[in-house]
Amino acid sequence: EDGTAGGELNVRLELKLLADVGLLGYPSVGKSTFISKISRARPKIADYPFTTLIPNLGVTKLGEGRSMVVADIPGLIEGAAEGAGLGHRFLKHVERTAVLIHILEASVFTGPDRNPVQDFDKINGELERYAPHLAKKPQIVVVNKCDLTETREAMEELEQSFSARGIRLLAMSAATGDGIREVLEAAWTAVVEAKKSAAQRS
Repeated sequence: EDGTAGGELNVRLELKLLADVGLLGYPSVGKSTFISKISRARPKIADYPFTTLIPNLGVTKLGEGRSMVVADIPGLIEGAAEGAGLGHRFLKHVERTAVLIHILEASVFTGPDRNPVQDFDKINGELERYAPHLAKKPQIVVVNKCDLTETREAMEELEQSFSARGIRLLAMSAATGDGIREVLEAAWTAVVEAKKSAAQRS
């Protein structure tokens, strides 16, 4: 047969990570330390912001037949939905997760202009601006670095603040491992429930 003129098409492909759980939070709150504790993932860990430049995946096992894929999503800051910091380059990865573990920090390292409640609101505001359904994903909210004295002293007030919003606040130290098991169990329960709800909708 005689040949015919071919067609041309420009296609832009975007890779979105598929994970059960996404780690959410400001830079340097301990997301990379956390994923290195619960899996064999070995992200870069350092004491400066934006250490994580690419998402890292890890698999954590809680027991027979219970495992989750966890994505360490690079830190978000206010204005991320408009591209600030690493911006929407990484917000897209939140879309493919079933549950979010929102890691907060209450220590001297955050500086005087931040506190966990404000950080929580700002990050969720960025999720909603980027795509409203993202802010509605189930979240396990946890304060990290509870091995520090100032964090332990702030916990009672923080628990009351989040309880008033109907949110159960967990505490852990990714550095020492304290509280991590409780966080993972809460995440596992939320993942199972999220998948069950998704199956019913389909």
